[in-house]
Order: sequence, then structure tokens, then C-alpha cells
Amino acid sequence: MFEVAELESPVGPLVLAARGERLCALTFADDWDAIAARVGRRLNDDEWRRAPDPAGAVSVMSEYFDGDIDAIDALPIELGGTSFQRDAWSAMRAIPPGDVASYGELALRIGTPRASRAVGAAAGANLIVIVIPCHRVVGSGGGLGGYGGGLERKRWLLDHERAHAGAGARAPSREALAARPGA
Repeated sequence: MFEVAELESPVGPLVLAARGERLCALTFADDWDAIAARVGRRLNDDEWRRAPDPAGAVSVMSEYFDGDIDAIDALPIELGGTSFQRDAWSAMRAIPPGDVASYGELALRIGTPRASRAVGAAAGANLIVIVIPCHRVVGSGGGLGGYGGGLERKRWLLDHERAHAGAGARAPSREALAARPGA
């Protein structure tokens, strides 16, 4: 059984779903119907009920939006997906807040240097946005590339993390990202 809650956020309403103590979906509310069907199929479960704070994820996401960007790191998640997708998502989760990496860099990190497009496909299949930070993945030329939630949300998330990241964060400024090809 999944527990589901909604959260108003600076990037719009979010829907969170957890099974037990693990977050298994976090998405923008406008994507929820399609995501709910995918979560049910991926995790072989179709029972849903409302809850105030599934797996504590509403509280953790509130902390994230309040500036504690590291709060999401300890949030337990249930991924599902293929072995390759799980490797790609783990590599995405290892990108420090305030930093970015290209699809090609992630492909190298997981030992499949020719799989940058497959990493992009894994990013597109991500059901736990922000926590699995596909917004931190950019094109090979440094341009923002795509983002299922839209580029304005991606820019906002990157700016938010850069503003709250510790000293030494290497993320480019919003202006630098916007000036890059593909932005």
C-alpha cells in the first residue's frame, strides 16, 4: 500500500508517495496521474491512501525548500527500475548539491562510457524528482538540456541549491547556464 500526500513548493505543487518507510515517487502534481500508474506497475502495487507525511518525506522536502538542501540525502527511497537505471540514479544522487554533471560524465562514472543517451533515458524514467536530482544533469556542452518538469523549474532548483550549497560549490551561475548551447 502506498501513502500519498501533496506539498505546496516554490516550484509548484508536488505529490509524494511512499510504501512503508521508503519514498517511491515524488513528482510535480501536473504529472501525477501518469506517474501513479508507472509507480504501481514498477512496484507491483495498486493500493493508495492519503497520509499527512508519508515516510517523513513532506517534512524532509519542506526542510530542503527552506534551505537545508542536504536534508534529502538521508531520505530512504525505493527505486524499482532496471539495474542500469538504478546505477544511473545512484550516480545522479551522488552529484553534490550546487554542482552539475553531464550525461556523458555519469555514463563514465557507472562504467558505460558510450551510454550517455541511456543515462538520459534513465533520467526521464526517474519517478523521484529532486531526491534523485536529475535536474543536476546537463548536456555535454553544459546547456541545461531537458527536464520533465520544465526548464524554469530546473533553473530554480539549480539556483536554490547553489545559493545554499557549502563553500566550494562549482555550479555555474544561472546566467552562465542560460548562455550555454542547449540552454
